[in-house]
Amino acid sequence: MNTRRNFLQKLTGTLIALPLLSKDGFANMEKHIRDSFYDGPVLRVAIMGLGSYGSRVAEAIQSCTKVKLVGVISGTPAKITAWQTKYNIPGKNCYNYENFDAIKDNPDIDAVYIITPNALHKDQAIRVAKAGKHVICEKPMALNAKEGKAMIDTCKKANVKLLVGYRMHFEPKTLEVIRMRKEGEMGKVLFFQGLCGFRIGDPTQWRLNKALAGGGSMMDIGIYAVNGSRYMIGEEPVWVTAQETKTDAEKFKEGVDETIQFQLGFPSGAVASCLSTYMMNGLDRFYLNAEKGFAEMQPSTGYGPIKGKTNKGELMQEHKTHQTVQMDEMAAIILEGKQPVVPIDGEEGLRDLKIIDAIYAAVKSGKKIDLLH
Repeated sequence: MNTRRNFLQKLTGTLIALPLLSKDGFANMEKHIRDSFYDGPVLRVAIMGLGSYGSRVAEAIQSCTKVKLVGVISGTPAKITAWQTKYNIPGKNCYNYENFDAIKDNPDIDAVYIITPNALHKDQAIRVAKAGKHVICEKPMALNAKEGKAMIDTCKKANVKLLVGYRMHFEPKTLEVIRMRKEGEMGKVLFFQGLCGFRIGDPTQWRLNKALAGGGSMMDIGIYAVNGSRYMIGEEPVWVTAQETKTDAEKFKEGVDETIQFQLGFPSGAVASCLSTYMMNGLDRFYLNAEKGFAEMQPSTGYGPIKGKTNKGELMQEHKTHQTVQMDEMAAIILEGKQPVVPIDGEEGLRDLKIIDAIYAAVKSGKKIDLLH
């Protein structure tokens, strides 16, 4: 147990060196002070998939109190070597996609964060669960609801947690809007609009490959509007309609959606109108209308800072790195049994997948899809 006296002794020693510290040094000092005062359990995580988002999560973990990056899983030896050097990861905690089942015998790893193309999630999550490690998976959790259910069932059988990377569920401004809605400060919710999109670049990337992505913009950016409509309105939709627009059939081949507009109906009578696209820049907006108020957020799901206002005025909650907050909160869920305001478990991921399945079915059939059957 770190006592207050020990903490102050460490702080005094660090302050002596203040004139010599660089900007990075100040950041390291801040983390050192924070960690010195924390005496709880730490979640030891290996990251699977060392691409751009994996790198972002790894950097964010460096500022975590309850999480430590201890391992990597990658198919690229050069990336493994670079991460070993940068994050001081021991060789015994480094794996490739063929041999990572051996984490079963590694007591230094508690959980694996899967940050790979969508089509790989299910099989990788099942292998991690069978190795007895907790599973953290980027969204979408899988290609479809059937795959998501298989992941949930395997994790339950293995008695490990399955969490999905819904970072917005911990974002302070988002949580304030949810609080206002839950406490009735806006009155009955009537309407939600979610606009999510950007112009995607390299046509050869995996996000435009149906076999790896499972679709197009809906699987990548549209899921924010699907998920956001649910936590902003506070209900589960009962029907969906959807329409697809494609202006570039060469870039967006069969099964890879460019732009989808979709509408959701909720039990209370509230409706949602949303847009998911890979062909328009600057679309990152949520709008919630209710009988006595409103909430508008733009940007609403980017890495931040999120900006927004409600009928009560501008949202002023402090911006914190989303992935840092997410990882510390996930550690609290896994290690301490904490219950988040908005769930991030496999069942939450499955709800989104069922809706996305229905959106694609509505696009194909041109009909309203009943989500209750």
